[in-house]
Amino acid sequence: MVARATGRVQGVGYRAFCVDEASRANITGYTQNLDDGATVLVVAESDEMTLRAFVERLREGPALAMVRDVRFRWEDHTGEFAGFEAKI
Repeated sequence: MVARATGRVQGVGYRAFCVDEASRANITGYTQNLDDGATVLVVAESDEMTLRAFVERLREGPALAMVRDVRFRWEDHTGEFAGFEAKI
């Protein structure tokens, strides 16, 4: 699954929130700020039910975030990720 969260999601702990939530749910992948200053990319792998719950958490975000929108699409599971990390 590939998601893009937009709004006030950079500089407010959103990527750390993603890492914490993914780690709790045993989701693998990564999160990364995009250059536009208002979007965070999330690439995640797990079963569909777990990922759907994860997307709902992404829509909430941490306390300082103001998530405007989270759009996601399904992609094939690659198994290439050993854990979940925040990329710079």
